[in-house]
Amino acid sequence: MDSDDLKERVVNATCGIDWAEDHHDVAVVDSDARLLGKLRISDDATGFQDLLRLLAEHGDSPDDPIPVAIETSRGLLVACLRASGRRVYAINPLAVARYRDRHAVSRKKSDHQDAVVLANILRTDASQHRPLPSDTDLAKAIAVLARAQQDAVWDRTRAHNRLRSHLREYYPALLAAFAGKRERLLAREARAILAIAPTPAEAARLTRNQVRSAVTRSGRQRRIEAETDRLLEVFRRTWLRQPALIEKAMGRQTLALLAQLDAVCQACDDLAHDTEELFLQHPDAEIITSFPGLATLTGARILAEIGDDRTRFGRAGDLKAYAGSAPITRESGKSRRVTHRRIKNSRLAAVGRHWAFAALTASRGAHAHYNRRRKSGDRYHAALRNLFNRMLGQLHHCLTSHQTFDEAIAFNPPAQPPVAAAA
Repeated sequence: MDSDDLKERVVNATCGIDWAEDHHDVAVVDSDARLLGKLRISDDATGFQDLLRLLAEHGDSPDDPIPVAIETSRGLLVACLRASGRRVYAINPLAVARYRDRHAVSRKKSDHQDAVVLANILRTDASQHRPLPSDTDLAKAIAVLARAQQDAVWDRTRAHNRLRSHLREYYPALLAAFAGKRERLLAREARAILAIAPTPAEAARLTRNQVRSAVTRSGRQRRIEAETDRLLEVFRRTWLRQPALIEKAMGRQTLALLAQLDAVCQACDDLAHDTEELFLQHPDAEIITSFPGLATLTGARILAEIGDDRTRFGRAGDLKAYAGSAPITRESGKSRRVTHRRIKNSRLAAVGRHWAFAALTASRGAHAHYNRRRKSGDRYHAALRNLFNRMLGQLHHCLTSHQTFDEAIAFNPPAQPPVAAAA
């Protein structure tokens, strides 16, 4: 083989990595699917150096790094590969499983074989996959905090539901006392009362001073006496009760569940503060928060999912598909069906629902657009999703052109038909 052939093979080399918790299998193939090298590396700095050495042996250079395909977008290995300046493709494991059938119909599987499959995916279909975006470190840090805060909110909801389900078994008075509150058991007053009276018996023995102190300690500043009277009246009614010993045991369980709820509520507040503080340092924060319905925290969640690499979504349609707001069409023969997307970024779709709902009261144009969709036959969620889809396209335009939201341009009212002149 002459030097020109070797150079051609080196330039078109691709790498696949089948990752695991403590080791990773690596395979490098050329443009003719020939295996150039394979290696099992450890999940540490030594293993990463071994990987770089293998890539260098097959033509890797700072000017022309070998692209890498792997089944995850997270972890230290991926972070170090991205820091080296190379393109890293996160391939969905389901896609890898389908590609595997092209090479072996016997359904055999091994870590090395999966690494080869990943390398061949880039060799044949690199243009069909999107490399991980080149976001700034600030955007990545915002993503870490925003996702952690969103996870904490979901954990808080689960902790609240567990506590509520438990209280229904023996403590209906507490649930009735805060049924009218928007936050229910998440209210600071509810948690303050539970801390001093985890059982109906203890609640019935509460004095006025104890209830007043708990209400004040929760942060309430107005109508303290009226709230104290209301709570005392609820707790002193006649309620169904568990046997005393069982009630006491359930009260101990309540204190344990309450401690978990308090901890996750505190985590939500702390992470929200840190996320907002970091988000306001980003140059795109002003543009994102100029949109109706987007506050600092929801804006941070939006930025966390779309990033600040503007080459990631070349068209607004790409971003809409990623968020799941754009409809998808299924056609076969004479059958044609348009439905909403199920494969999407669930975090972005979740914040999109909140954004669209908040925009209804913050923007006349958004509310008018929603009403038009409802009149055209859309149900509630479909109309909200369509509004989110439109505003996402506007956000893509504003971020690309570096301009803030303008209500008159974004929701330009449709032209009215001319009025016929009187005869």
